[in-house]
Amino acid sequence: MPDETIPKQGKVRADYDLVIASQPYRARVPVEFKASKVIGPLARALGPGGRLLGIHSCGRDPGLEIVRKIWPEENPFTTGRHDLLRAVRTELGKEARHFNFNTYSDARAVFRYDMHTLPTEIAESIGTSTLFAAWNAAVYVAQIDDERLARVVGERKYLDATREVLLSHGGLWFLDESYVVSRKRG
Repeated sequence: MPDETIPKQGKVRADYDLVIASQPYRARVPVEFKASKVIGPLARALGPGGRLLGIHSCGRDPGLEIVRKIWPEENPFTTGRHDLLRAVRTELGKEARHFNFNTYSDARAVFRYDMHTLPTEIAESIGTSTLFAAWNAAVYVAQIDDERLARVVGERKYLDATREVLLSHGGLWFLDESYVVSRKRG
């Protein structure tokens, strides 16, 4: 009996039951790249009845609001789940008939995660460490490059922007959206 645990070149077989692809690509890369280099290959690796749960940031939240107070035109979240799964369907071509693509409604697909702080930290006088944590989380999720960050962190404007958003929303949260690709059983 041959050893099937060692992959042989050109003889790759995955047959995964579940793939969780959480933030598997940079938000700014073109949708065609996401479909052809990330989600398409992961979908092809599913076994019969297997599911891929994809999750990515979608903006429309206080985190992006912080970023836009410094860079008003910033829009890192250009690919929504609907566009992505259309591109994956195109990428898979005739193979797409073997898959289900589920984007679901916003009520089911979009979810929020909060940056937790002590209730006393989001008050009139927000601590500097909380501001730094919120700023770092916002620019990380929005994938702001180091060069642009270096130009603004020498000033206090970014901390003021962060404080203003935290106070106006009573905290910081981010929105993600999910989607499912599943391989049909037969």
